[in-house]
Amino acid sequence: GTISEQLRRMGASVDWSRERFTMDEGLSAAVSEVFVRLYDEGLIYRGKRLVNWDPVLHTALSDLEVVNVDEGGQLWHFRYPLADGSGQVVVATTRPETMLGDSAVAVHPADDRYRHLIGKTVRLPLAERDIPVIADEYVDPEFGTGCVKITPAHDFNDYDIGKRHDLRMINVLAPDATLNENAPEAYRGMDRFDARAKVVADLDKLGLLEKTEDHKLTVPRGDRSHAVLEPYLTDQWYVRVGPLAQPAIEAVESGRIRFVPENWSKTYFEWMRNIEDWCISRQLWWGHRVPAWYDADGNVYVGRDEDEVRRKHGLGDIVLTQDEDVLDTWFSSALWPFSTLGWPEQTPELERYYPTSVLVTGFDIIFFWVARMIMMGLKFAGDVAFAEVYVHGLVRDADGQKMSKSKGNVLDPIDLMDGISLDGLLKKRTDGLMQPQMKNRIEKATRKEFPHGIPAFGSDALRFTFASLATTGRDVRFDLGRIDGYRNFCNKLWNVSRYVLMNTENEDCGLDGPVRYSLADRWIRSRFSAVCEAVQQHFTTYRLDLASKTLYEFCWHEFADWYLELSKPILQSDDTSEDEKRGTRQTLVQVLEGLLRAMHPLMPFITEEIWQRVAPLAGRESPSIMVAAYPQPGDFVRDQSADEDIHRVKGLILAVRQIRGEMDIAPKVRVPVLLQSAGAKAQQQVEDNRRDIERLAGVESMKFLGDTEQPPQSATALIDGIKVLIPLADLIDKDAEVQRAEKKRADIVQQIQRGRNKLANDAFVKNAPQAVV
Repeated sequence: GTISEQLRRMGASVDWSRERFTMDEGLSAAVSEVFVRLYDEGLIYRGKRLVNWDPVLHTALSDLEVVNVDEGGQLWHFRYPLADGSGQVVVATTRPETMLGDSAVAVHPADDRYRHLIGKTVRLPLAERDIPVIADEYVDPEFGTGCVKITPAHDFNDYDIGKRHDLRMINVLAPDATLNENAPEAYRGMDRFDARAKVVADLDKLGLLEKTEDHKLTVPRGDRSHAVLEPYLTDQWYVRVGPLAQPAIEAVESGRIRFVPENWSKTYFEWMRNIEDWCISRQLWWGHRVPAWYDADGNVYVGRDEDEVRRKHGLGDIVLTQDEDVLDTWFSSALWPFSTLGWPEQTPELERYYPTSVLVTGFDIIFFWVARMIMMGLKFAGDVAFAEVYVHGLVRDADGQKMSKSKGNVLDPIDLMDGISLDGLLKKRTDGLMQPQMKNRIEKATRKEFPHGIPAFGSDALRFTFASLATTGRDVRFDLGRIDGYRNFCNKLWNVSRYVLMNTENEDCGLDGPVRYSLADRWIRSRFSAVCEAVQQHFTTYRLDLASKTLYEFCWHEFADWYLELSKPILQSDDTSEDEKRGTRQTLVQVLEGLLRAMHPLMPFITEEIWQRVAPLAGRESPSIMVAAYPQPGDFVRDQSADEDIHRVKGLILAVRQIRGEMDIAPKVRVPVLLQSAGAKAQQQVEDNRRDIERLAGVESMKFLGDTEQPPQSATALIDGIKVLIPLADLIDKDAEVQRAEKKRADIVQQIQRGRNKLANDAFVKNAPQAVV
């Protein structure tokens, strides 16, 4: 419900009548169907194997749910006496409590130090069992003493060695990581870490602790509970993935499925080509229950329901008990592209919508979800699940940290839209923590980052921010400063629209009468055609960041900053013909209306609100901007000459503004401008647009100098072959300007000398980057 509300508030434009949850009845039927079919083909089996076990949540975890953390620990060296009394071997371990489940001591077959011991037995201290000394090439002679304790029920590598040498699998841990009845009586019921301390102390008393070293080790922790996980020997359900993986690899190799950016296909291949059988059972209270039943003798029967099991196997009235395990959530999620369309029934929706076009997802679930959807889609729906996979980065906090409840750095999009007080944010981040000890740290960090809470930014600013951050990079650092900037952009768009409506509502916008387009009109129409083409290309290549940048720059810098200013002389002058005024009004509403349609996917709410008022003025009929056609480059005429002419006009205006700024001439002071040009075409362009240049640059008068005329003392600028001169007499204090220029010159001379001093330093030249030198 929370996720659904967030999507709705952010403007997800989807068919909400088709919303599904993986525990819905129809999806549950699909899960049972897939399980039974895979089981009947021998692709699902039940086996006793080592799993990643979470002793807090009491469930198996997949490798992908394990977070490996480098932590400080210790390496203990213990003496194991030879059973015949002829000596001892020293083994090193980071988990002393597991020694109570040792089945062997292993050495490398080529290690001359221990070759004479192979085949002998040692007396396992504390457990008082004899275990063999074996040779295995897995052992690293350089690690520790070169002698390794082998505990097949509590270590993944030891498990493989145990199978190779047919060793006993002795599990000494209970599901909650206390020691069970297989451990010596003195340790039973103790927590694993308490047992560790007692084992070390007891061995020390026996004179069998040789030494203890500080040691850096990689500790596996659960991604939800953050508890230290245990390799744990237990019965679980598995999918034999190899036969499913090969067609899924070929689908990407052949191009039937394409990753965007393409480099993620390498990640996909690397995992798929080294794929392990998938442990699909979980010991949880929620999820799809495994469709398997057991009789009193432990025989297992798989079926879609109990009635089918009884019919299929002729079981009559014997007592059957359903498996209490549930399926990994990714098992049902793997069926999503076709189970949501009614599979296994051959529905019209399945016929129409499968295979789907594109999957949008994060890189962190390529293995969890994407690969499994591809495998299951090919297996059960007969085709790829989607043609393209657009992989975006993860949204991280301002420090680059992944957002998680346990870190207390999650930002709820609704809080960014509506705002939230500091107290409200603290409560949200610290309620229901799995690790209550983190509360103080989370509160401190939150107070520092959001001392006044979070202001309301609105849905459109948030959505546009996400689009602008959607680069091809791996991570997205979320910064409130960025969203604040796009809230200002929303305000800009609103004010632009107010200007357009103020000048066009209740006015003749030329939908029926004759119009004449000014240079500015032809230019902005041409530019919007180019923008439509660029934006469509960016959407096609999934560059939402470039699409949003293109629209932002056009709206703010070209339409608002330039075109609206250029429209004012036309609309406000008594000398302008009615046809030209109609042309400008029409251009204002048509370009704004098209811009709103172009921006709608990125800013859905504000664009709809404005569009409802602008669309009728532009002659467009539609009940909503959502179903109006997306703007096409051909909707407006490209005009190369208008682009060139406006480029020169803008250049002249900017040149005059630059001189005014450098000379500190007040904006209200109108200045005389002299021009020198070698070309008749450039001179004609200026004359044709004299009104706009004089108004927007604050020019009092403007004239071209003859070839032989000498200009007075002036500030100058050069733009596209035209020399712009502003006579300085009466405009500036000459002595003050000389003083300013001399100060600037002195600063530059000083910079040059500093650079020379650095270059005279051999150490600097040798060590500084070449570009700096």
